[in-house]
Amino acid sequence: MSRIAKPSAIEPVLSLRKALYRAGHSYRGGVTALAVDMVMDYDTLQKKLKHDFEHRWLDPDELEEVIRLTQSEVLLDALMRPAGMVWYKPEPAAPTYQALQAVSRLLHETGMFVSSMHHGAADNIWEPHEVEDLEKHGADVIRAVLGIMAGARAAMEEHLHD
Repeated sequence: MSRIAKPSAIEPVLSLRKALYRAGHSYRGGVTALAVDMVMDYDTLQKKLKHDFEHRWLDPDELEEVIRLTQSEVLLDALMRPAGMVWYKPEPAAPTYQALQAVSRLLHETGMFVSSMHHGAADNIWEPHEVEDLEKHGADVIRAVLGIMAGARAAMEEHLHD
């Protein structure tokens, strides 16, 4: 059966090794700037981030530093996926009519996407890319809804203190 097109381009959840590589290379200024900010030799960091070079890896402190500096969503997704968890960065979104409408559109588009996958998977065969897309959509919806909730709470508390 045919599938309805995804509502937007979805980046798959990468392996941790590939996500680290991507986070380092997409850092503002690239690996060179990341090495400077981490006070680490460029060549050393480059080798530690290279996903197919198994002789060196980031130690836990270095990994924490890469996460803190890059704040890469791809890296956070890769870290949480094995535990079956979704990360959430508390960023209150204004609980305005427009923001609620945007979440509503996101939920509708995601619902249409999920519904199309359900019909296509009537034979209970899920392809890896379909599961990855579904997981990514679900995490995006959860983050959007939690942002609106945090924004509503912040607005309520501000109103109560005025």
